[in-house]
Amino acid sequence: MLPSEHRLRRRQDFATAVRRGRRAGRPLLVVHLSESGDVATGAPYGESDPVATTDLSSTDPHSAGESHSPARAGFVVSKAVGPAVVRNRVKRRLRHLMATRIAGLPAGSLIVVRALPPAGTAEFADLERDLDSALRKLSTPRGGRSRGTGTAPPDASSPMGAGQ
Repeated sequence: MLPSEHRLRRRQDFATAVRRGRRAGRPLLVVHLSESGDVATGAPYGESDPVATTDLSSTDPHSAGESHSPARAGFVVSKAVGPAVVRNRVKRRLRHLMATRIAGLPAGSLIVVRALPPAGTAEFADLERDLDSALRKLSTPRGGRSRGTGTAPPDASSPMGAGQ
């Protein structure tokens, strides 16, 4: 079970993670991760955004005076996933999966896991695979992958690769 200090409960915290964080979509779920540095006041949303200027450390009811609150996770499972029994089963599975993975997230991180409709009929192993895949994607640095910008491959641009 996911400990109480690692749970997101306030609407404002969910909004911060979704609006300010990075997103990784998978067939069964979408994961939003907002690291503690993502909520800086100099962010692109500006001062007019009440979510962007939230000071999580002072308003977090779960922080007991420590400098950084622990990573916290919240879950969104809509009625599109299925009836109440199915939605609750999906939430229980996701909470169980996050309980073992939350220690690997940076302190102060907010993570929101949104289940998509196919999650209602998915097996536990499928949810685990998609969650792990999304967390792997979100754990890579923002500039960590190339998007095919049209630059030459590294071999051709090196002095040894082009002329020999």
